[in-house]
Amino acid sequence: MAVIVQYIVVRNGEQKMTFTSKKEADAYDKLLDISDRMYTFLESSKLKMGTDQLEELSFFIAENREAAIGLLRGGKAGKKPVVVSKSSVEEKKRAAGTRKNAKSRKAAVTAVAAAAGGA
Repeated sequence: MAVIVQYIVVRNGEQKMTFTSKKEADAYDKLLDISDRMYTFLESSKLKMGTDQLEELSFFIAENREAAIGLLRGGKAGKKPVVVSKSSVEEKKRAAGTRKNAKSRKAAVTAVAAAAGGA
């Protein structure tokens, strides 16, 4: 019998992604938190963008935050931005969920042990 440990990122009571290491799950959870805060920041601006565009932009900036920080400090980007395909953007948008109430979201990383072949 094998025991498989999975780390599940849960937002607003809904399972978003499953990982095999706690480090990956925590990193994804942090990425979603940064994306939520960036969305709120961009939404408060006078930019004329739709919800989908704001979500894509906020997730892109969160994914490429190190390069963006370098640019904001007056330096060069250093790294090439992560190029995201349309299908992976759709998957990430589903993972991020709706952003109507970003502040009320709570993230939980739960360890789940599942036994292969039954209890």
